[in-house]
Amino acid sequence: MNSELRAYIEEHILPRYESHDAAHRRDHAEGVIERSLALATHYDVDPDMVYTIAAWHDVGLCEGREQHHISSGRMLLEDNTMQRWFTTEQLNIMREAIEDHRASSSHPPRTIYGAIVAEADRQIVPEVVMRRTVQYGLAHYPALSREEHWQRFLGHLHEKYDHGGYLKLYIPHSDNAVRLAELRALIAQPALLRTYFETLFEEDQKMEN
Repeated sequence: MNSELRAYIEEHILPRYESHDAAHRRDHAEGVIERSLALATHYDVDPDMVYTIAAWHDVGLCEGREQHHISSGRMLLEDNTMQRWFTTEQLNIMREAIEDHRASSSHPPRTIYGAIVAEADRQIVPEVVMRRTVQYGLAHYPALSREEHWQRFLGHLHEKYDHGGYLKLYIPHSDNAVRLAELRALIAQPALLRTYFETLFEEDQKMEN
């Protein structure tokens, strides 16, 4: 990988994540980078592009969640420094990949680059998914009661991760399919799921305060 590119991103791009909610801070971006590069080893792709896409994928959250994938792609193109390392064609491929990473996207990724970052962004570790869901609720809906947080938590897990949910997987080399099955088995046990929620809610509520 290009050392100058990596230094620029670590100094100027990744710090932007520190202003995001707890579920989307720098550790999240670094995790997506690590998983993207691991998946990329199975394909004939440019690792510098893979790294950059993963680093930029959620930067646009500063402008709001609903269009963050579009904002992130636009902000990549607006950063003229990226032209030191990438052609216009490469930058447009990366913009498309960033736009396509969102789990609720209405269409599959247009390129393998989009499929890689989309898969890497899933991180379907049941405890991580549940904690991020609680953290997002506390950060964005502070006025909700504990019971309302539970209902939002439960509804989100069903809508996104349960059978028929909108989350899709694209990379066969990922272990997300196995972990998704584990999460679905947990979703099917609401009493046990509530126990996990209560523990995570208590921990993260204390952190928020």
